[in-house]
Amino acid sequence: MDPGAYCRHVEAYLCARNEGHLIRIVGPAFELVSGWSAGGVPLSVVRRAVDRACARRQARQSRRRPIRIEFCEADVLDLFDDWKRAVGVGFTAPVSAADPEAGGEGGERPTRRRSSLGAHLDRVVARLSAWTGNEYPALGGRVAEIATELDAARASAAPRGKARQRLVDRLAELDGALLAAARDAAGDSLRRRLRDDTEREMAPFRERMEREAFGRALDAAYDRLLIERVGLPRLTYD
Repeated sequence: MDPGAYCRHVEAYLCARNEGHLIRIVGPAFELVSGWSAGGVPLSVVRRAVDRACARRQARQSRRRPIRIEFCEADVLDLFDDWKRAVGVGFTAPVSAADPEAGGEGGERPTRRRSSLGAHLDRVVARLSAWTGNEYPALGGRVAEIATELDAARASAAPRGKARQRLVDRLAELDGALLAAARDAAGDSLRRRLRDDTEREMAPFRERMEREAFGRALDAAYDRLLIERVGLPRLTYD
């Protein structure tokens, strides 16, 4: 995707999340977003960053100023780092021309501190319990089973040592099972669409990686897009 089309997509999404307010991506903002495009930042990462910035604004319940794309920069770089680690792409994130100590709106900046296993379980169970998934009725039963199992694990005493590692391993097993169920529920048409989207997202990295490594990264990126599309969380804790 050329930088102009990339910026137009980001602009449209930003306007939609700002309740229709027209937020133009021009001048320095265009240079910023074009840098993300050149650096291979997937559009799905930018959308999640915009969502995160909007969620912070809603949590404050104060001024309702529109979110500008510059306020999302720290989130974009933070989430892009997460994406690269999860997918297995060893590539430096685009360098911002802005002050590296600058945060988002109001000086906020996402933290990199890892959450506790208990907090991770809380978030996962909350997401699974709130999931409706009307588009994917075949997936409902599996989601409910996993939510019940993890809710029980959350209610027990905080595991330590080998018990803790067993729980972490179990989260990885359940994550794989949930992904498999999501693939089955998605159907051929959506799977093809997501595969095409994934190949476009990964195109900037194709020439930088060996074929086998790129294939693994492509599959991992597809899984992330799929689980995001059906509205479910990743369960692994790492």
